[in-house]
Amino acid sequence: MSKGTIVITGASAGLGAEMARQFAALGYDLGLCARRVAKLEGLREEIAASHPDRRIELRALDVTDHEAVFTVVRDLASTFGALDRVVVNAGLGKGVALGKGRPDANRETAVTNFVGALSQAEAALEVFRSQGRGHLVMVSSISALRGMRKAMTVYAATKAGVASLAEGLRSERIPGLDVSVIYPGYIRSEMNEHVSRKPPFMVDTETGTRAMVRAIEKRRAKAYVPAWPWVPIGFLLKRAPLSLVRRMT
Repeated sequence: MSKGTIVITGASAGLGAEMARQFAALGYDLGLCARRVAKLEGLREEIAASHPDRRIELRALDVTDHEAVFTVVRDLASTFGALDRVVVNAGLGKGVALGKGRPDANRETAVTNFVGALSQAEAALEVFRSQGRGHLVMVSSISALRGMRKAMTVYAATKAGVASLAEGLRSERIPGLDVSVIYPGYIRSEMNEHVSRKPPFMVDTETGTRAMVRAIEKRRAKAYVPAWPWVPIGFLLKRAPLSLVRRMT
């Protein structure tokens, strides 16, 4: 018997793919969305080999296509009969210091990470309001806690926006709706695999995602993951003067 149905965007690789593996192991059926359908198909075959009882639906989706987001989420809700959880995970890590000649990269990150997240939240809330229940999970970043410099400036700003959307929805106190915002620290993923120098405290994808999944399953309103060292670091980041934040990041 299924434990419920979860939709995950950006599920073709990295944290999204690993969440799919771990949620399937917990007994959930899955609606997996991404631009790269071939990778989704490979992931479905992998999960099905280990968990043949799980139902897995795949949908091609570019989250910057507003109408497509609504079409896909509505279709998955109809296909499964209901959606228990939507994980707004799709994101982009491009970024260049402002004024350095790559406004295209910064704009692409802003549109994907924030405008795309807004579209996903809108589509999910349409379904959840109709059902009278649901769990919306917004994947932010520890970088969202403060303004970041250089190549991280736009990325951090988009993730702060994602967290603010989640907080606003919690403040609305919509009947039957739970909202979680997850702040991952340094977790190895496809987004950062090109970085040659490993940042301090970075953990592997499976370990970091396990911490995310635990927080999501507990329906935590807010979670810094993994808890060590990101809970104390998050506490410091939010309160330290900008001069110290600059040295920390």
